[in-house]
Amino acid sequence: MNDVARLAGVSHQTVSRVLNNRPEVSESTRERVLDAMRQLNYRPNAMARGLANRRSRLIGVVTLETILYGPAATLLGIERAAGVEGYGVSISTLERIDHDGVLSALESLTDQSVAGVVVIAPHGAVARALHRLPSSVAAVAVEAEIGGAVPTIFVDQVAGARKAVEHLIQLGHRKVWHVSGPPDWLETRGRIEGWRTALADAGLHAPAVIAGDWSARSGYAAGLQLAAQGNTTAVFAGNDQMALGMIRAFHERGIRVPDDVSIVGFDDIPEAMYLCPPLTTIRQDFDEVGRRCIAALVRLIETDPRDRLSPSEPVPSVTPTLIVRESTAEPCAAGHSAHNSPRTQ
Repeated sequence: MNDVARLAGVSHQTVSRVLNNRPEVSESTRERVLDAMRQLNYRPNAMARGLANRRSRLIGVVTLETILYGPAATLLGIERAAGVEGYGVSISTLERIDHDGVLSALESLTDQSVAGVVVIAPHGAVARALHRLPSSVAAVAVEAEIGGAVPTIFVDQVAGARKAVEHLIQLGHRKVWHVSGPPDWLETRGRIEGWRTALADAGLHAPAVIAGDWSARSGYAAGLQLAAQGNTTAVFAGNDQMALGMIRAFHERGIRVPDDVSIVGFDDIPEAMYLCPPLTTIRQDFDEVGRRCIAALVRLIETDPRDRLSPSEPVPSVTPTLIVRESTAEPCAAGHSAHNSPRTQ
């Protein structure tokens, strides 16, 4: 800042006023300072500015491993939204998915004097740890249990699963299998609930859940299992990666998608439209999740802790969208003998 002040021929305080967009700086002086900043390639340090104002411009994010699409896309949405609000982001990835692991991650962030914390908490153990979070910490959670210890921003997983299954029912399928995510993930529970509810509302029986682990490998194993049964016409996969694995397994067994089996995924990963066939799926708006999350956290940061809203107050959910592509169709009228015969070229 001193270098900028010298080059622009102004005081250090004037540079500070320009950075904080104060009105008492003339337009010509403001332009001179901004030009000096460009020449010196000067970028304000968010942490230093926060200390000077006795308020950090840094937000901490606690997240699970980011190789999974959902947590990674959520993190990107949060980073984008934080940048718009003028906040930097510091990320702490959980080494252990348990109470102690969450507290350790939070401690590492509070040591950096973050203004507030976002916890991406789709895992049951992470959500439970939030109940021990000190009330003095401004925090919001993403995909935690509704009615938890802190305000929560979440995608309506139940509604998304219902849309997936209702789409298959409307096409004429009377039995819809579900390949789920890991049982300790909150999103898994919501998608199972939505699947069962949609079937029950249509007067249809829900078959046994086939457990997966979000990976294409587990989807592939589920696809081989369903192919061996020889009577499958429709499957709702808990995420797009598992749907991808199922498509491969069905292809190897001579089962055509969607001619013989219809598949719906969940997430709308960037590759979904390029699968063969392009995947019908449920899209989650992770950018909207990020915007709502940062908006809620900034309100908490700027509010006296004694005046903050109770986290038990309802938070509007983000509604997912059904994206119809080419992996779903009406049931094959000729039956399913193709399941046990070589694929027709």
